[in-house]
Amino acid sequence: MKKFVAIFFILFSVYAWSQVPQFRGPNRDGKYPEKGLLKQWPENGPNLLQEISGIGNGYSSASVSNDKIYITGMIDTLDYLSCIDFSGKILWKTAYGSSWNQSFPETRSTPTIMNGKAYVSSGRGVVACIDAESGKIIWSVDAFKKEEGAYGIWGVAESILLVDGKAIFTTGGNNTTMVALDANTGKEVWKSPSLQDNLAYVSPILIEKNGKKQIIGVTAKYIFGVNPENGNIAWSFDYQKIAPPENDNSRGLINCTSPIYHNGILYITSGYNHLGAEFKLKDDLSGVEFLWKDGVLDNHHGGVVLVDGYLYGSNWVNNNKGNWCCISFDTGEKKYEETFKNKGSIISADGMLYIYSEQPGFVGLVKPSPGKFELVSSFQITKGNGPHWAHPSIFQGKLFIRHGDYLLVYDIKEK
Repeated sequence: MKKFVAIFFILFSVYAWSQVPQFRGPNRDGKYPEKGLLKQWPENGPNLLQEISGIGNGYSSASVSNDKIYITGMIDTLDYLSCIDFSGKILWKTAYGSSWNQSFPETRSTPTIMNGKAYVSSGRGVVACIDAESGKIIWSVDAFKKEEGAYGIWGVAESILLVDGKAIFTTGGNNTTMVALDANTGKEVWKSPSLQDNLAYVSPILIEKNGKKQIIGVTAKYIFGVNPENGNIAWSFDYQKIAPPENDNSRGLINCTSPIYHNGILYITSGYNHLGAEFKLKDDLSGVEFLWKDGVLDNHHGGVVLVDGYLYGSNWVNNNKGNWCCISFDTGEKKYEETFKNKGSIISADGMLYIYSEQPGFVGLVKPSPGKFELVSSFQITKGNGPHWAHPSIFQGKLFIRHGDYLLVYDIKEK
């Protein structure tokens, strides 16, 4: 019996860490499959393992694969991917494309790692595949230039989605909305029809229902579903239309948050006093039924998480202020809206919420409870510069917090 348990544990561990390291965890829902994490931190925060600088300025998260850390950053006018070992040594840096050159040009693309390759996109729309061991560029495609993509006012803020050997990237514009590139060669596999819309600042997600897969994407106006096999757009919904009438949406919405999917239900949210909304997917994935909308959790760009039937995240009061909220996933009913420092990003792991306020940079450990905002521990990040916009990530019992040119690594494993 003991031998069986040991084998099961080994297999489970291998399975957990074989999941794709990418933006907001293996399923892009902000949930990290970690166990045995601290349920309370010391007064000054958990033990700081590494303090790494020289990665360039950016808002991307860290991804970890084979005991190496991968993160993007802007140096001068170029976006770089850095590879770092667990001693904190930067093993290599590779420039892979031009940075966005207008407002907030710092990198946004979190690396997606699979089969020894790292996939990234630049602020100007270059998609690159880089050897995760050597840092050598395997292939690079200027997808925006090739497809005459349509930028928003902050360029590209998308992390590459990998689906069945294809690297998925959103361009927007008149030629197409989304393209699929062969993950090994960079050659075009398909491109979707165009929704005649600008791209948003959202990383698409992959969902599955009744054995069928679908890519869920967001543009400036639309939420839509794409067949990953051929690029056909199965459905689209004009998300702009449910905005309050007092909102001026003539330029489209500023969407920055990836949708949440659970049991055939999609939830989408956007800041700036727009409304969150929930939809039910048809069984054959050919369309959606609008269920409800809420005006509480209009998330700016820190993401939301679904835990035990409740959605948690921060809302938008103005560009410099927001509160922490909880609403029912089933009905949208408000459970609480409370102040803690400021709005920010959120993830979850091992039954706890991890929040990171964009100013003044406090990291908080929160017990998920629809009854009240239950802060257990917190500490402040003092290294780095600029707004604290990077989403935290958790790998192998370590909490990764990025601020500007700094990456801080904390030990959050129970002893």
